[in-house]
Amino acid sequence: MEKKLTILGSTGSIGVQTLQVVDMYPHRFKIVALAARGSKSQLLEEQIIKYKPQLVSVNEREYAFYLRSKYAMLGINIVWGQQGLIDAAVSTDAEMVVAAISGAAGLVPTIAAIRTGKDVALANKETLVIAGALVKREIKERNVKLLPVDSEHSAIAQCLLPGQIEFVQSILLTASGGPFRGYTTEQLSRVTVKEALNHPNWTMGSKITIDSATLMNKGLEVIEAHWLFGLDYDHIEVVVHPQSIIHSMVRYRDGSVLAHLGVPDMRIPIQYALTYPERWANSLQQVDFTNIGALTFEKPDVDTFPCLRLAYNAGRSGGVYPVVLNAANEVAVQLFLDGIIKFTQIPVLIERALEKCTQTDAASLEEILELDRLTRLQMGNKYIKGLVKE
Repeated sequence: MEKKLTILGSTGSIGVQTLQVVDMYPHRFKIVALAARGSKSQLLEEQIIKYKPQLVSVNEREYAFYLRSKYAMLGINIVWGQQGLIDAAVSTDAEMVVAAISGAAGLVPTIAAIRTGKDVALANKETLVIAGALVKREIKERNVKLLPVDSEHSAIAQCLLPGQIEFVQSILLTASGGPFRGYTTEQLSRVTVKEALNHPNWTMGSKITIDSATLMNKGLEVIEAHWLFGLDYDHIEVVVHPQSIIHSMVRYRDGSVLAHLGVPDMRIPIQYALTYPERWANSLQQVDFTNIGALTFEKPDVDTFPCLRLAYNAGRSGGVYPVVLNAANEVAVQLFLDGIIKFTQIPVLIERALEKCTQTDAASLEEILELDRLTRLQMGNKYIKGLVKE
Protein backbone atom coordinates (compact mmCIF):
# COMPACT_ATOMS: atom_id res chain seq x y z
CA MET A 1 0.00 0.00 0.00
CA GLU A 2 1.39 3.42 -0.97
CA LYS A 3 1.97 6.10 1.64
CA LYS A 4 0.72 9.45 0.36
CA LEU A 5 3.02 12.42 0.85
CA THR A 6 2.94 16.18 0.48
CA ILE A 7 6.28 17.98 0.11
CA LEU A 8 6.36 21.62 1.21
CA GLY A 9 9.55 23.05 -0.29
CA SER A 10 9.99 20.46 -3.02
CA THR A 11 12.70 22.34 -4.93
CA GLY A 12 14.85 23.07 -1.87
CA SER A 13 17.66 20.87 -0.62
CA ILE A 14 15.54 18.78 1.78
CA GLY A 15 12.66 18.58 -0.70
CA VAL A 16 14.91 17.28 -3.46
CA GLN A 17 16.51 14.72 -1.14
CA THR A 18 13.09 13.62 0.10
CA LEU A 19 12.08 12.91 -3.49
CA GLN A 20 15.31 10.95 -3.93
CA VAL A 21 14.22 8.76 -1.02
CA VAL A 22 10.78 8.38 -2.61
CA ASP A 23 12.47 7.30 -5.83
CA MET A 24 14.23 4.47 -3.97
CA TYR A 25 10.80 2.99 -3.13
CA PRO A 26 8.58 3.90 -6.11
CA HIS A 27 5.83 1.44 -5.16
CA ARG A 28 5.63 2.46 -1.50
CA PHE A 29 5.15 6.23 -1.76
CA LYS A 30 2.90 8.48 -3.80
CA ILE A 31 3.40 12.25 -4.08
CA VAL A 32 0.00 13.96 -3.91
CA ALA A 33 1.06 17.61 -3.49
CA LEU A 34 4.14 19.75 -4.09
CA ALA A 35 4.82 23.30 -2.94
CA ALA A 36 7.76 25.40 -4.11
CA ARG A 37 8.51 28.90 -2.86
CA GLY A 38 11.00 30.01 -5.48
CA SER A 39 10.30 31.82 -8.74
CA LYS A 40 9.74 30.07 -12.07
CA SER A 41 11.55 26.75 -11.80
CA GLN A 42 12.53 24.15 -14.36
CA LEU A 43 13.08 21.73 -11.48
CA LEU A 44 9.49 22.10 -10.30
CA GLU A 45 8.21 21.44 -13.80
CA GLU A 46 10.31 18.29 -13.97
CA GLN A 47 8.79 17.21 -10.65
CA ILE A 48 5.28 17.90 -11.95
CA ILE A 49 5.87 15.74 -15.01
CA LYS A 50 7.49 12.93 -13.04
CA TYR A 51 5.18 12.69 -10.02
CA LYS A 52 1.88 14.05 -11.43
CA PRO A 53 0.61 15.28 -8.05
CA GLN A 54 -3.01 16.23 -7.37
CA LEU A 55 -2.01 19.77 -6.34
CA VAL A 56 0.92 22.15 -6.87
CA SER A 57 1.48 25.42 -5.03
CA VAL A 58 3.79 28.22 -6.21
CA ASN A 59 4.54 31.75 -5.01
CA GLU A 60 3.21 33.86 -7.84
CA ARG A 61 -0.22 34.04 -9.45
CA GLU A 62 1.25 34.58 -12.93
CA TYR A 63 3.42 31.47 -12.62
CA ALA A 64 0.43 29.46 -11.42
CA PHE A 65 -1.58 30.49 -14.51
CA TYR A 66 1.39 29.63 -16.74
CA LEU A 67 1.57 26.14 -15.20
CA ARG A 68 -2.19 25.70 -15.46
CA SER A 69 -2.03 26.41 -19.16
CA LYS A 70 1.04 24.30 -19.85
CA TYR A 71 -0.05 21.21 -17.87
CA ALA A 72 -3.83 21.40 -18.28
CA MET A 73 -3.89 17.87 -19.69
CA LEU A 74 -2.61 16.49 -16.35
CA GLY A 75 -5.63 17.79 -14.43
CA ILE A 76 -3.50 19.20 -11.59
CA ASN A 77 -4.95 21.80 -9.24
CA ILE A 78 -2.38 24.62 -9.33
CA VAL A 79 -2.63 27.29 -6.61
CA TRP A 80 -0.45 30.16 -5.39
CA GLY A 81 0.59 32.39 -2.52
CA GLN A 82 0.12 31.86 1.20
CA GLN A 83 -3.30 30.29 0.72
CA GLY A 84 -1.77 27.98 -1.86
CA LEU A 85 0.75 26.75 0.72
CA ILE A 86 -2.07 26.06 3.15
CA ASP A 87 -4.04 24.26 0.44
CA ALA A 88 -1.02 22.07 -0.27
CA ALA A 89 -0.78 21.20 3.40
CA VAL A 90 -4.46 20.33 3.92
CA SER A 91 -6.39 19.86 0.68
CA THR A 92 -5.34 16.37 -0.35
CA ASP A 93 -5.54 12.89 1.13
CA ALA A 94 -1.85 12.93 2.12
CA GLU A 95 -1.05 10.95 5.26
CA MET A 96 2.18 12.85 5.94
CA VAL A 97 3.37 16.35 5.16
CA VAL A 98 7.11 16.92 4.82
CA ALA A 99 7.64 20.46 6.12
CA ALA A 100 10.82 21.51 4.33
CA ILE A 101 10.21 25.21 3.71
CA SER A 102 13.04 27.23 5.22
CA GLY A 103 12.35 29.91 7.82
CA ALA A 104 9.25 31.26 9.52
CA ALA A 105 7.29 30.89 6.27
CA GLY A 106 6.87 27.20 7.09
CA LEU A 107 4.94 27.81 10.32
CA VAL A 108 1.41 28.47 9.01
CA PRO A 109 1.18 25.51 6.58
CA THR A 110 2.71 23.19 9.18
CA ILE A 111 0.14 24.21 11.79
CA ALA A 112 -2.58 23.79 9.16
CA ALA A 113 -1.41 20.25 8.40
CA ILE A 114 -1.41 19.33 12.08
CA ARG A 115 -4.91 20.77 12.57
CA THR A 116 -6.24 18.54 9.80
CA GLY A 117 -4.78 15.44 11.44
CA LYS A 118 -1.81 14.83 9.17
CA ASP A 119 1.50 13.51 10.49
CA VAL A 120 4.43 15.88 9.94
CA ALA A 121 8.05 15.11 9.05
CA LEU A 122 9.58 18.34 10.32
CA ALA A 123 12.64 19.75 8.56
CA ASN A 124 11.60 23.32 9.34
CA LYS A 125 13.18 23.94 12.76
CA GLU A 126 11.86 27.51 12.86
CA THR A 127 8.33 26.17 13.41
CA LEU A 128 9.26 24.91 16.87
CA VAL A 129 11.66 27.77 17.58
CA ILE A 130 9.00 30.45 17.26
CA ALA A 131 5.86 28.51 18.17
CA GLY A 132 6.97 25.51 20.19
CA ALA A 133 4.26 25.68 22.86
CA LEU A 134 1.52 26.17 20.27
CA VAL A 135 2.74 23.30 18.08
CA LYS A 136 3.06 20.90 21.01
CA ARG A 137 -0.47 21.75 22.14
CA GLU A 138 -1.89 21.20 18.66
CA ILE A 139 -0.08 17.87 18.27
CA LYS A 140 -1.45 16.61 21.57
CA GLU A 141 -4.99 17.69 20.75
CA ARG A 142 -4.93 16.15 17.25
CA ASN A 143 -2.98 13.02 18.27
CA VAL A 144 -0.64 13.24 15.26
CA LYS A 145 3.02 12.31 14.90
CA LEU A 146 5.75 14.95 14.66
CA LEU A 147 8.89 13.27 13.37
CA PRO A 148 12.13 15.31 13.28
CA VAL A 149 14.08 15.31 10.03
CA ASP A 150 17.11 17.27 11.25
CA SER A 151 19.92 14.73 11.56
CA GLU A 152 20.66 15.81 15.14
CA HIS A 153 17.10 15.53 16.41
CA SER A 154 16.48 12.33 14.52
CA ALA A 155 19.59 10.95 16.23
CA ILE A 156 18.38 12.01 19.68
CA ALA A 157 14.95 10.49 19.05
CA GLN A 158 16.59 7.19 18.10
CA CYS A 159 18.86 7.19 21.18
CA LEU A 160 16.08 7.96 23.65
CA LEU A 161 14.98 4.63 25.08
CA PRO A 162 11.20 4.26 25.52
CA GLY A 163 10.08 5.35 28.98
CA GLN A 164 13.59 6.43 29.96
CA ILE A 165 13.38 10.23 29.69
CA GLU A 166 13.46 10.59 33.49
CA PHE A 167 16.88 8.91 33.51
CA VAL A 168 18.41 11.28 30.93
CA GLN A 169 21.08 13.61 32.29
CA SER A 170 21.49 15.60 29.08
CA ILE A 171 21.40 15.44 25.32
CA LEU A 172 24.43 16.40 23.25
CA LEU A 173 23.88 18.04 19.88
CA THR A 174 26.91 17.76 17.64
CA ALA A 175 28.02 20.60 15.39
CA SER A 176 30.52 20.40 12.55
CA GLY A 177 31.82 23.87 13.41
CA GLY A 178 31.17 25.03 9.85
CA PRO A 179 33.78 26.33 7.41
CA PHE A 180 35.29 28.83 9.86
CA ARG A 181 36.03 26.64 12.86
CA GLY A 182 39.15 28.01 14.54
CA TYR A 183 38.91 31.46 12.93
CA THR A 184 39.44 34.62 14.94
CA THR A 185 36.93 37.46 14.93
CA GLU A 186 39.33 39.45 12.75
CA GLN A 187 39.46 36.65 10.20
CA LEU A 188 35.67 36.32 10.26
CA SER A 189 35.27 40.02 9.48
CA ARG A 190 36.85 39.39 6.07
CA VAL A 191 35.01 36.26 4.96
CA THR A 192 33.04 36.35 1.74
CA VAL A 193 29.60 34.98 0.92
CA LYS A 194 31.20 32.35 -1.31
CA GLU A 195 33.43 31.16 1.53
CA ALA A 196 30.51 31.05 3.98
CA LEU A 197 28.45 28.94 1.57
CA ASN A 198 31.20 26.31 1.31
CA HIS A 199 30.20 23.91 4.09
CA PRO A 200 32.78 21.15 4.65
CA ASN A 201 30.36 18.24 5.21
CA TRP A 202 26.74 18.96 4.29
CA THR A 203 24.91 20.10 1.17
CA MET A 204 22.18 22.52 2.24
CA GLY A 205 20.32 25.64 1.16
CA SER A 206 22.04 29.02 1.43
CA LYS A 207 20.22 30.22 4.57
CA ILE A 208 20.90 27.13 6.65
CA THR A 209 24.50 27.01 5.37
CA ILE A 210 25.13 30.54 6.66
CA ASP A 211 23.42 29.60 9.93
CA SER A 212 25.81 26.68 10.22
CA ALA A 213 28.77 29.00 9.66
CA THR A 214 27.61 31.39 12.42
CA LEU A 215 26.54 28.51 14.75
CA MET A 216 23.03 29.97 14.79
CA ASN A 217 21.81 26.75 13.21
CA LYS A 218 22.96 24.91 16.30
CA GLY A 219 21.35 27.54 18.50
CA LEU A 220 18.02 27.07 16.74
CA GLU A 221 18.42 23.32 17.14
CA VAL A 222 18.91 23.80 20.90
CA ILE A 223 15.54 25.55 21.12
CA GLU A 224 13.96 22.93 18.87
CA ALA A 225 15.36 20.15 21.07
CA HIS A 226 13.85 21.80 24.16
CA TRP A 227 10.37 21.50 22.63
CA LEU A 228 10.86 18.08 21.05
CA PHE A 229 12.24 16.32 24.11
CA GLY A 230 11.02 18.43 27.02
CA LEU A 231 14.44 19.11 28.55
CA ASP A 232 15.46 22.46 29.99
CA TYR A 233 18.39 24.34 28.51
CA ASP A 234 20.83 23.34 31.26
CA HIS A 235 20.47 19.77 30.02
CA ILE A 236 21.04 20.47 26.33
CA GLU A 237 24.72 20.52 25.42
CA VAL A 238 26.49 21.42 22.17
CA VAL A 239 29.78 19.81 21.21
CA VAL A 240 31.76 20.51 18.05
CA HIS A 241 32.50 17.31 16.11
CA PRO A 242 34.18 18.24 12.80
CA GLN A 243 33.81 14.82 11.15
CA SER A 244 29.96 14.83 11.38
CA ILE A 245 29.86 11.06 11.91
CA ILE A 246 28.21 11.15 15.33
CA HIS A 247 24.99 13.05 14.76
CA SER A 248 24.05 13.47 18.41
CA MET A 249 24.13 11.65 21.75
CA VAL A 250 22.09 11.03 24.88
CA ARG A 251 23.87 11.01 28.23
CA TYR A 252 22.09 8.96 30.91
CA ARG A 253 22.40 9.46 34.65
CA ASP A 254 24.31 6.23 35.17
CA GLY A 255 27.18 7.50 32.99
CA SER A 256 26.15 5.68 29.81
CA VAL A 257 26.13 7.64 26.55
CA LEU A 258 24.21 6.43 23.50
CA ALA A 259 25.37 7.86 20.18
CA HIS A 260 23.87 7.77 16.70
CA LEU A 261 26.44 7.39 13.91
CA GLY A 262 26.16 7.61 10.15
CA VAL A 263 27.67 9.26 7.11
CA PRO A 264 26.60 12.90 6.62
CA ASP A 265 23.70 12.22 4.25
CA MET A 266 20.32 13.83 4.97
CA ARG A 267 18.52 11.07 3.09
CA ILE A 268 19.10 8.76 6.06
CA PRO A 269 17.11 10.78 8.64
CA ILE A 270 14.57 11.70 5.95
CA GLN A 271 13.96 8.01 5.23
CA TYR A 272 13.66 7.26 8.95
CA ALA A 273 10.93 9.91 9.30
CA LEU A 274 9.06 8.66 6.22
CA THR A 275 9.18 4.98 7.20
CA TYR A 276 9.01 5.20 11.01
CA PRO A 277 9.00 2.91 12.92
CA GLU A 278 10.39 0.61 10.23
CA ARG A 279 13.91 0.70 8.76
CA TRP A 280 13.97 -0.21 5.09
CA ALA A 281 17.07 -1.44 3.29
CA ASN A 282 18.68 1.01 0.89
CA SER A 283 21.85 1.45 -1.14
CA LEU A 284 23.08 4.61 0.60
CA GLN A 285 26.67 4.78 1.80
CA GLN A 286 27.30 3.29 5.22
CA VAL A 287 29.99 4.06 7.78
CA ASP A 288 33.24 2.20 7.14
CA PHE A 289 34.83 2.13 10.57
CA THR A 290 38.17 1.00 9.17
CA ASN A 291 38.45 4.23 7.15
CA ILE A 292 36.93 6.80 9.50
CA GLY A 293 40.15 7.77 11.23
CA ALA A 294 39.88 9.89 14.36
CA LEU A 295 36.65 11.28 15.77
CA THR A 296 37.38 14.52 17.60
CA PHE A 297 35.37 16.81 19.84
CA GLU A 298 35.76 20.31 21.24
CA LYS A 299 33.77 23.00 22.99
CA PRO A 300 32.05 25.61 20.81
CA ASP A 301 33.70 29.05 20.83
CA VAL A 302 30.77 31.25 21.83
CA ASP A 303 32.97 34.34 22.10
CA THR A 304 33.95 34.21 18.44
CA PHE A 305 30.57 32.78 17.37
CA PRO A 306 28.09 34.57 19.67
CA CYS A 307 24.96 33.42 17.80
CA LEU A 308 24.94 30.20 19.82
CA ARG A 309 25.00 32.19 23.07
CA LEU A 310 22.21 34.47 21.80
CA ALA A 311 20.04 31.44 21.00
CA TYR A 312 20.56 29.89 24.44
CA ASN A 313 19.67 33.22 26.07
CA ALA A 314 16.56 33.63 23.93
CA GLY A 315 15.44 30.09 24.66
CA ARG A 316 15.90 30.52 28.40
CA SER A 317 14.05 33.86 28.33
CA GLY A 318 11.19 32.24 26.44
CA GLY A 319 8.09 34.17 25.48
CA VAL A 320 8.68 36.42 22.49
CA TYR A 321 12.46 36.17 22.45
CA PRO A 322 12.83 33.10 20.20
CA VAL A 323 10.43 34.75 17.72
CA VAL A 324 12.55 37.92 17.64
CA LEU A 325 15.78 35.89 17.47
CA ASN A 326 14.59 33.94 14.45
CA ALA A 327 13.15 36.90 12.54
CA ALA A 328 16.24 39.02 13.18
CA ASN A 329 18.50 36.18 12.09
CA GLU A 330 16.61 35.61 8.84
CA VAL A 331 16.89 39.29 7.95
CA ALA A 332 20.55 39.53 8.96
CA VAL A 333 21.50 36.43 6.96
CA GLN A 334 19.80 37.83 3.86
CA LEU A 335 21.59 41.16 4.33
CA PHE A 336 24.88 39.27 4.41
CA LEU A 337 23.99 37.19 1.36
CA ASP A 338 23.11 40.43 -0.45
CA GLY A 339 26.50 41.92 0.42
CA ILE A 340 25.06 44.68 2.63
CA ILE A 341 26.62 43.71 5.98
CA LYS A 342 29.68 41.76 7.06
CA PHE A 343 29.57 38.22 8.41
CA THR A 344 30.50 39.44 11.90
CA GLN A 345 27.62 41.93 11.86
CA ILE A 346 25.00 39.18 11.75
CA PRO A 347 25.08 38.57 15.53
CA VAL A 348 25.35 42.32 16.19
CA LEU A 349 22.05 42.93 14.41
CA ILE A 350 20.37 40.01 16.16
CA GLU A 351 21.49 41.18 19.60
CA ARG A 352 20.29 44.68 18.83
CA ALA A 353 16.84 43.35 17.96
CA LEU A 354 16.69 41.29 21.16
CA GLU A 355 17.73 44.27 23.29
CA LYS A 356 15.04 46.48 21.74
CA CYS A 357 12.28 43.95 22.33
CA THR A 358 9.64 45.30 24.74
CA GLN A 359 6.78 42.85 24.16
CA THR A 360 6.55 40.03 26.70
CA ASP A 361 4.32 37.35 25.24
CA ALA A 362 2.92 36.08 21.95
CA ALA A 363 0.82 33.00 22.60
CA SER A 364 -1.50 32.77 19.61
CA LEU A 365 -0.54 32.11 16.01
CA GLU A 366 -1.73 35.58 15.03
CA GLU A 367 0.38 37.26 17.74
CA ILE A 368 3.46 35.27 16.73
CA LEU A 369 3.06 36.20 13.07
CA GLU A 370 2.56 39.89 13.91
CA LEU A 371 5.67 39.98 16.11
CA ASP A 372 7.63 38.27 13.35
CA ARG A 373 6.42 40.92 10.87
CA LEU A 374 7.23 43.84 13.17
CA THR A 375 10.71 42.53 13.94
CA ARG A 376 11.53 42.24 10.24
CA LEU A 377 10.20 45.75 9.64
CA GLN A 378 12.30 47.20 12.44
CA MET A 379 15.35 45.30 11.23
CA GLY A 380 14.98 46.95 7.85
CA ASN A 381 14.14 50.43 9.06
CA LYS A 382 16.08 51.00 12.27
CA TYR A 383 18.55 48.42 13.51
CA ILE A 384 20.72 48.33 10.42
CA LYS A 385 21.65 52.03 10.71
CA GLY A 386 25.39 52.38 11.19
CA LEU A 387 26.12 48.76 10.23
CA VAL A 388 26.14 49.07 6.45
CA LYS A 389 29.20 47.38 5.03
CA GLU A 390 31.94 49.78 4.00
